[in-house]
Amino acid sequence: MNTIRIIGGEWRRRVLRFPDSEALRPTPDRVRETVFNWLGQDLSGLSCLDLFAGSGALGFEAASRGAQRVVMVENAPRVLAALEANARLLGADGRLRIVRADAVKFASTLHEAGSRFDVLFLDPPYKQGWVERLTPLLPELLADDGALYVEAESAVDACGDWRTVRRGRAGQVFYHLMRKGRADEAE
Repeated sequence: MNTIRIIGGEWRRRVLRFPDSEALRPTPDRVRETVFNWLGQDLSGLSCLDLFAGSGALGFEAASRGAQRVVMVENAPRVLAALEANARLLGADGRLRIVRADAVKFASTLHEAGSRFDVLFLDPPYKQGWVERLTPLLPELLADDGALYVEAESAVDACGDWRTVRRGRAGQVFYHLMRKGRADEAE
């Protein structure tokens, strides 16, 4: 089993376990620290969607920092079971909803239901076109003032109307914070 450590909020320093999986790349501590500095340390009252939950690093971190609602989507059964076990371990109550589904199908369902989020974490497997497939759904998934976090194998300047306002790189990972219609202020 692999581990991640929650770095901030209510569950700070808690260690969570997750299984080996070929496409699983947990967001490193340093990157998560940067991302949550960008988003703000306190996510109280916000709703977050982690479309490719994997290890759960981003979703659990958001819940730990007070997000009112976090929906974590994962399609791999073993990885999903670990997410559910970790949610029980943390006593996450009703703040976390863990769903087994294909990300695009799930996003399409939300799109049709008109459910919008304040923060969308998008860390899909690389080189499979996930970001491009999900971009048309963003206007119905994210609130107009919502933040989009994207991890990718290369730099991303925009996803539809969402433009990169902050960016960084850690090894092979390019990470971006995007806001609707704002000019690039990337670091």
